Parts: sequence; structure tokens; C-alpha cells
Amino acid sequence: MTSTFRTLTIPLDGKAFPGGLPSFLVRDDVLCWTRREAGLAGFGEIARFTATGPERFLEADIWWRHLVIEAEITDSVELPGTGPVAFGSFAFSKTSAHESRLVVPEIVVGVRDGQVWLTQLTFDDGDLTEEGALAALDRWLSGGRPAAAADSAGNPDHGEVPARAGGAVVRPLPLAAGATLHTGSLSEEAWMAAVEAGVAEIRTGALEKLVLARDVVATVPTGVNAAKVLRELAVRYRECWTYGVDGLVGATPEMLIQVEGRTAQARVLAGTLDRRDAHGEDGIPMDYATRVLAGSEKQRHEHEIAIQSLTTQLAPFSEAMNAHDEPFILELPNVWHLASDVKAELTEVEGHVPTCLALINALHPTAAVCGTPTQVAGALIRKLEHLDRGPYAGPVGWLDAAGNGEWGIALRGAVIETPDTVRLYAGCGIVDGSQPEAELAETWAKFRPMLEALGIRS
Repeated sequence: MTSTFRTLTIPLDGKAFPGGLPSFLVRDDVLCWTRREAGLAGFGEIARFTATGPERFLEADIWWRHLVIEAEITDSVELPGTGPVAFGSFAFSKTSAHESRLVVPEIVVGVRDGQVWLTQLTFDDGDLTEEGALAALDRWLSGGRPAAAADSAGNPDHGEVPARAGGAVVRPLPLAAGATLHTGSLSEEAWMAAVEAGVAEIRTGALEKLVLARDVVATVPTGVNAAKVLRELAVRYRECWTYGVDGLVGATPEMLIQVEGRTAQARVLAGTLDRRDAHGEDGIPMDYATRVLAGSEKQRHEHEIAIQSLTTQLAPFSEAMNAHDEPFILELPNVWHLASDVKAELTEVEGHVPTCLALINALHPTAAVCGTPTQVAGALIRKLEHLDRGPYAGPVGWLDAAGNGEWGIALRGAVIETPDTVRLYAGCGIVDGSQPEAELAETWAKFRPMLEALGIRS
């Protein structure tokens, strides 16, 4: 055994992969980041870093840079995501007991701009060859579906889910194969009371915006097929980034930061409208979304807060930046969002272009998932939610040795806690004028992608 980190990247030319990257999502333990037909899928694990606390991003950054600085890299493809790659998931809160992590896989398959490649990563002495890499991929793809491990995401143990967790069973739904669905940390009534308390705090002037989340627990007696969930999300939510890391699964519409060379990009969302609210409207649904969502002073105000939060935090790292003057309507199968894309050219800070993890350390949490001012909102979240968000609303994604990476915000997702239980999360931006009943309905719209992927129709 040697301590040298070595990688081999080869093109998979001439091989047909119908469906692109999602066709590789065949194992429940797959590491995944995909949008449309492109992305990365990882198999196995050769190294891992974990951390908790306020320095988790910087500690992970140092660990990764030390790992790759002397790596022996053979790369005939040379695209973002080739060579050494790690997948990551970070806790939302610096006070969370949930372990943030970077995971280095044994095998990575990548798809980008019509090109497909394979990377093998190792610390072993043996030669890295094209034949060996292909054999390793075949071994992982033909290995069958592994049994899901209890608490596979490393979350704090929530214990057995009682028949009436959180106080009361939530509204009845047509459930798949005997599945049950229960409230989590707060009942619906208690969560709406938390929204009322948040609005009251906003009206005192203590803060401008607050994001409150809630959870529900689904039990699926036939077992949770994580690979099937990921494939379902990847196909249905093509405009989102489907992610899977250590039992954290979902499809986020929000890009915290994407770094390619010296260019950084982000997609900011704030302002939501359930597509079901358009039923019975005359005209095409997009006209309805534009009128009701883009024309809402409350929704526009919430969006402006989120944009200002991101651009203010990104400005010290940028020599140029531009954002949409007006938000656009992002159309998803379950909701419409007000969305804005931000693009920045990174500048050198202390002689170096900042890494994506250094940028995440500065950007997270944004107003879109926490509120503003951040410290006031964070303290109020801890007081009102009665919930450790774990990785929900934290950064999730990947990075490579060249400094490239894509990190979304872990939204529209869930944590697979045991082979047959899943904890789903959803949150809403609360501002002056928010109505508890409307915010509760919005959480159900945001639960819908995961519920449907689990076979639970709302």
C-alpha cells in the first residue's frame, strides 16, 4: 500500500449509454449529481473526510487540497469533473450534530457535452490501466442492489417512528404498498404557530426574512429503493440537479455555486407558486404564473432579499458580476419559482483564486434558506423549528482537483434513515404578510417530488 493518490481517466468513446448519466443510477449506494443527461456518478469509496462545526467547509477544503496536491493524475479527457473527484454533503447548521462529509469514490462515470468518461481512483500500488478501470466499472454495475444500511446518512438517531409521531398523523394520502406518512418534529398546527411567531418577530423589525422548515416521515414496508428514487427524480425534474450522497437524495432547483476555471455561477430562487393553483384558470399556465407570482409584491420582496444576500457575499471574491435585472419564471412539474442567475469572474484573494469550498464558506447560508440578517434568522430557526435540519438546505455536490465544482442547496430532498424509513424536508420563506395556511400548503407542494418518487401520490 502506498500513500500516493493516483487516478486514471479514459474516454468511453463508441459506447452507447441510452439515457445518459441517469442510466448509471442502478445501485442504492451510488454517489450522484446529474441534470438532464449530464453529470457524475460514483461507485465505491477509497477515502472520506468528516467534520462538524463552523469550520467544516474550510477543514474539508484543506483536507482535499492536501490529498490532491501530490496526486499522480493521468487524464486524457481534461474536462471539469475528470481526474480526482469527491462528492460532498454538508450540514446546514454549524451547531448540527450531523457530520458533513467528502467521499472519494473508487470509480466515477462522467457525461458532459456528449462526451462520456471513466475515472478510476486508488491508493494501491497496482498499475492503473484502461482494462482494469473497465473491469472495475463492470464489477460495480453488476454487483446488484446492496441492502441499505440503517442511518446510512450518518444522521443523529431519531429512534423508532411512533404511530403518531409529532402529535398527529398528517392528512390521508393514497399510499404505495402499505406505506405510512407521519408528521415529524412538529405537527401541522404547531408548525403554523411557528410561522405566526416568525411573522411577529419580523414585524418588530428584528429581521426582514426567515426561512422555516418542517419534516415528515414516510415508512415504506417494501423497502426504499434509492436508485429508483434517483432515476425517477432525474427523469421528472430534468431542470433540477438530482443528488445522492450517503442516503441524502433529492432534486434541487437551486445552485449555490458552480465554479469552472475562474467563472462562478449561481441560481437563486425565492418565491413559489404551486402549479395546482392554476387549475381552472383561463389561458396558458405560464401567464397565470407571471401574473400571480411575478406580480406579487410579497414574492418579489422575498426574491430581492435572496439576490442581495448572494451578491453581497460573492462580491469580495469577484472582479466582475452580473445578474438578471428581472427574475424569470422557472417552471417545474410541481411549482413555479421566481429565479435569477448570477455570474461572476473570480479574482485572486491573497494570491489565489478561491476554491469552491472557500466560496461556500462565505456564501452559506444564504437568505434563500436561512433569512436575513443571517445570525438573527439562524437563532430564530433553532428556537422555532425544533428540528436539526441535518444536511437539508446545506451544500451538496462535487469538486475536482482543478478547482472546478458544482454545489447545489439540498432542497426537495430527504434522508433515508433506515431501509424502510425516509425523512422528508421542506421549507418556506417567511416575510411580513406570510399566511401560515398558505405556507403549510407550500411545504406540501415542495414535498411532492420526493413523495411521488417514493410512490406516494399526494
